[in-house]
Amino acid sequence: MFSNLSEKLQQTFKHLRGHGRLSEANISEALREVRLALLDADVHFAVAKEFIAKVKERAMGEEVLASVSPGQQIVKIFQDELTSLLGGDNVPLNFGKPTRIMIVGLNGAGKTTSSAKLARLLMKPALFESMQGTTARSPMLIALDLVRPAAIEQLATLGAQIEVPVFRPSPEEKDVLAAARRALEWSEQQGGNVEIYDTAGRREIDDDLVGELIRLKALIRPQEILLVCDAATGQQAVSVAEKFHAALGLTGLILTKLDGDARGGAALSLRSVTGQPIKFAGVGEKVDQFEPFHPGRLASRILGMGDIVSLVERAAEAVEIGEMTRLEAKMKNASFDLGDFLDQLRMIKRMGPLENLLGMLPGAANLPSPAVHGKELQRVEAIILSMTPGERKRPEILNARRRQRIARGSGNSVTEVNNLLLKFGQMKKLAKNTGKMKKMMSQMQSRSASGGIRSFVPNQPTTNRLPWQ
Repeated sequence: MFSNLSEKLQQTFKHLRGHGRLSEANISEALREVRLALLDADVHFAVAKEFIAKVKERAMGEEVLASVSPGQQIVKIFQDELTSLLGGDNVPLNFGKPTRIMIVGLNGAGKTTSSAKLARLLMKPALFESMQGTTARSPMLIALDLVRPAAIEQLATLGAQIEVPVFRPSPEEKDVLAAARRALEWSEQQGGNVEIYDTAGRREIDDDLVGELIRLKALIRPQEILLVCDAATGQQAVSVAEKFHAALGLTGLILTKLDGDARGGAALSLRSVTGQPIKFAGVGEKVDQFEPFHPGRLASRILGMGDIVSLVERAAEAVEIGEMTRLEAKMKNASFDLGDFLDQLRMIKRMGPLENLLGMLPGAANLPSPAVHGKELQRVEAIILSMTPGERKRPEILNARRRQRIARGSGNSVTEVNNLLLKFGQMKKLAKNTGKMKKMMSQMQSRSASGGIRSFVPNQPTTNRLPWQ
């Protein structure tokens, strides 16, 4: 996500930091490079021009030119202006009684998948706390895409996966408004409080599509009309957003496929061009790879400053506390085996693609390619899966013949199997030593509390000794 833009921005900052003092000339030169980088990232030309003008105005101010560290001040200005360009703060959903959300967009943008992802997200307590109140949300999915073959079945499958009820019109139904009226009656019987309407798309915006959506809006009177935009389409996403907003009066946007778009210019252009906030972002194909859009966090990622808050939130969702407690206890008493190590790897994988996780770490741009890390995790998992349960539990029994069998079964070399076992042994030894050190520190603290601290005072009898004395 934004890899090319991020790389060029960081090169610019590095160049600016090389100057002890900044002048109008070197600032203008740097901003010219940034402008080209924005246009190369598919940012709308008018948005790029306005952004550069705002940054230059602030960068030429006395607070920067007279600063002790002007390079750092420039980075701060870029972060502020990028955050503002992306919308400032996260904008919550407008909830009602019940809440009705219309999902609109072109074919292939990800409307049906985004509908299910949003339903799943609304069931998470963390979302209630950050987005208006703590009332439990009980979402329902309503299939109103009567055009695309298998759209209804796709939504039904996703609904079953996340355990959310789905309204399914009959295959012969062609009247969207008639189906919507039945859906309204159905939703009252379900007792839910959030209705998500997945509507039909087209390859291009046409009068039939717009007219159908306008009539549907008048019938269901939604609190939210969210346009799903494919980030990979670049400037087309901006044009589509403008046309949908003019016809329907959008309340927000969902940006999909951010994980696969190296340029990402659509994200930087949509808010400025339409005036509507990006409320959610799809960061992967899986149903759990969907999150509220936080402009400040994304700005930090683009500038290579990481996003620790999102990383912690994702870890809290993916990792089960009970499982972590069990693994921690096994680490402490040195009973941690390769099966437990495999469980840890799978926890990491549940958090999402490794390249996304690395993007949340400050300075991750200086690390080796995320693809390298991802392949290494796959190799380790394949090697461990090629072992028997007994071998995972007792790796010391792995003789030369067993290692050759594991190498063949996992598609790796014996050297790679040996490297894994060596690193695992070192990690286990370190964990064992750490456990011993914690135990000694605990003993030292308890003895100090009971008077053992006197052993450190001169001319006092050393009745209490530390473990290593």
